Amino acid sequence: MLNELIDIICEFVEIEPEEITAESSLRNDIGASSFDLMNIAVEIERNYHISVPDDKLPLIKTVGDIAALIETATATV
Repeated sequence: MLNELIDIICEFVEIEPEEITAESSLRNDIGASSFDLMNIAVEIERNYHISVPDDKLPLIKTVGDIAALIETATATV
C-alpha cells in the first residue's frame, strides 16, 4: 500500500518516488501545500473508498500517518 500511496502523492507534488519514505513530512520533506493535501485526500478517498474527515487533515503530518489512516478506515469497512 505504501508504494500506491507514494504514487498518489507524486501525482500532486514534484518529487521522485524514491525520495519518499513513511517518515517523510508532507510539508517539510515533500513540500505539499494545503491545496496539494486536499487533492491527495480526495484521491485517497477515491482509490480506497474511504472518507477522510476534514478534522483529521491537520493531524496528518507524514506519509506514514496517511497509511495508518487508510489502514484504520479500511479495517472498519
